[in-house]
Amino acid sequence: MASVCPLDAADRQAQNLNRQFQRAVAEYNAGHFQSAASLLEPLLPKVRNSFEVHELLGMCYAGLSRDQQAIEQLQAAVEARPGSAAARTNLAASLSHAGDWELAGDQFRKAWQLEPNNYTANHNLGEFYIRTGQIAEACPFLARARRIHPDAYDNGYDLAMAEFMTGDLAGARQAIEPLLSPDKTGELHNLLGQIDEKQGKFLDAAHDYETAAQIDPSDDNLFAWGGELLIHRTYEPAVKVFEFATKRYPNSPRLQIGLGMALYARGLYQQAVSALLKAVDLKPDDPRCYQFLARAYDRSPQQADEVIERFRRYAALKPENGPAQYYYAMSLWKGERLKESDPNLQKVESLLKKTIALDPDLAEAHLQLGNLYGNLHDYRDSVSEYERTLELNPIQPDAHYRLATDYVHLREKQKADQQFAIYQKQRAAHMADNDRERAEVKQFLYSATNSPTLQR
Repeated sequence: MASVCPLDAADRQAQNLNRQFQRAVAEYNAGHFQSAASLLEPLLPKVRNSFEVHELLGMCYAGLSRDQQAIEQLQAAVEARPGSAAARTNLAASLSHAGDWELAGDQFRKAWQLEPNNYTANHNLGEFYIRTGQIAEACPFLARARRIHPDAYDNGYDLAMAEFMTGDLAGARQAIEPLLSPDKTGELHNLLGQIDEKQGKFLDAAHDYETAAQIDPSDDNLFAWGGELLIHRTYEPAVKVFEFATKRYPNSPRLQIGLGMALYARGLYQQAVSALLKAVDLKPDDPRCYQFLARAYDRSPQQADEVIERFRRYAALKPENGPAQYYYAMSLWKGERLKESDPNLQKVESLLKKTIALDPDLAEAHLQLGNLYGNLHDYRDSVSEYERTLELNPIQPDAHYRLATDYVHLREKQKADQQFAIYQKQRAAHMADNDRERAEVKQFLYSATNSPTLQR
């Protein structure tokens, strides 16, 4: 804040007021907002139309997070000097802080209209559009700000991210390249990795993610690197990256899930279960953990008691969630089948029925309830569940096969033959299963990635 005199020093009283204002300026510049405000407040009745007093007092209130008072003073400053782009920018910032985005936008736009070739006016209006989710509208102003100050890192990075988000990958890459420097390349290489991935340049993407992680081994960068290796089935290096990452960040649930997924893909099922158990303990209400834990447990049931307990806890945490009840039912059924005693099928049946009541369109629940009835030789009931399964998802070779065998038991040969024929056509579905698993991995990695922020 520059030292500005609000009054002409025509007499002793005016000189005293000016000295008091200058003391307030010094206090504000030192970060003593309350002291500065205390000096300015007595000046208001004496210099009612002073732009400088209203503006500085508004900035003091803003520093104290007294939003409404800041807005009142900054509005008065704008009224006193409507041609000041800086005053409108300050008012817009306080309106934004108070959550009044519509009025803030009006002031940012007016500041830009007053100074369309000003870097700050362009950058601030671009940032406003980003904060309000209008990414495409932000790009022209961020681009204009870059032309004014090509070496402004924050603006250039935000422009690159905005262009990436709007699908202009070439523009995003062009915005990044001038910014690369030894001290600020980690997040840039991460973004380059995202661009390369979108353009199908998978080796380049892996290299960029690796470079980002080596420069800045943050949770984000390590997760992105390991995830890129995992998506493209480079499993051994993915395991090593996630093992390093989980040692560095032992309390990161997504890194533990990533490790569990990489171990599972590598065929190390028991280790995968152990990693995923750690993940669910770190974040017991995250549904993504249980999806992959259930799959790993299906291949490695040695830790049955621990797994069942985690699924029981999840079902208790989410009593109205169908998949939570389903996972508990299946873990219990599988775990008890490993014991010498007969499994508690009544409990499993009850959980599966509850699952279906909560989520009637969950095909897997109908399939497993059909399996349970089939094992009990209740073929009419099992057929009904298999038919419902196939209504929800016709590409279920196991359901077609089991439905066919149940029709055999019911002596409905024609229906059985039809289902066996469909099953034979779908026998190659294990490839589809691989593709489905890969899609699930990609979905998890996408949902768990904290994209670099646009606001700084």
